[in-house]
Amino acid sequence: MIKLLLVEDDANLRYVIQGGLEDIIGGYEVRTAATGEEGLRVWEEFKPDIIISDIDMPGMDGFEMVKRIREIDRETPVLFASALTSPKDVRKGYEMGVNNYIKKPFIADELDAHMKAILKLKEGVGSRTETGFCRFGHYTLDTEHANLRDDRTGRHRVLTLMEAKILQILAQNKNEIIRREAILSRCWNTEDDYFASRSLDVFISKLRKLFEDDSDIEIKTIRCVGWVLYVH
Repeated sequence: MIKLLLVEDDANLRYVIQGGLEDIIGGYEVRTAATGEEGLRVWEEFKPDIIISDIDMPGMDGFEMVKRIREIDRETPVLFASALTSPKDVRKGYEMGVNNYIKKPFIADELDAHMKAILKLKEGVGSRTETGFCRFGHYTLDTEHANLRDDRTGRHRVLTLMEAKILQILAQNKNEIIRREAILSRCWNTEDDYFASRSLDVFISKLRKLFEDDSDIEIKTIRCVGWVLYVH
């Protein structure tokens, strides 16, 4: 049974989501919180497998709560469920360490599908085999720990699971064009979803910044098609 922390200030919505998820076969053990502060307390006590949180809440909002959690825990997947879906809000969430977004309104089955996909991705990244390491240029990507190492300097950068997954796709196909639809279908289980597509653009922008001072690596946009990770 999946342990889920649901942080939502709307009591009616909280009740509906909790009931819907607990009725799903295979089930969820759901703990709830109405504020970011309460969410932190429940997270520390409950140690959930996944966190679903609203953003706009009184007192501590979802951004600040996730920031506090990520100072200690970079592994537990976090999904924002919110009507705040502007590019600015999406970017801020991913910079805080959120794994994905779902736009309100939604139903329990839709939320269940999103969470199962994230947990499956986490499980896949956590499989420790040599194939979990991807080398390109002078970098090694450890997908088990979502960690990128510069082999020249020994410097490590901690990524989110989604960042690691997208970078792995690009790196395994370095110097080849990867279509947008291919990444969307592998990471979001869709080829045509506006919100997922905007999220992908944010992740590509973040990955590009990792290599902005390195002339040997370039993530180039192929307009209306996709991207290429060039290793010079």
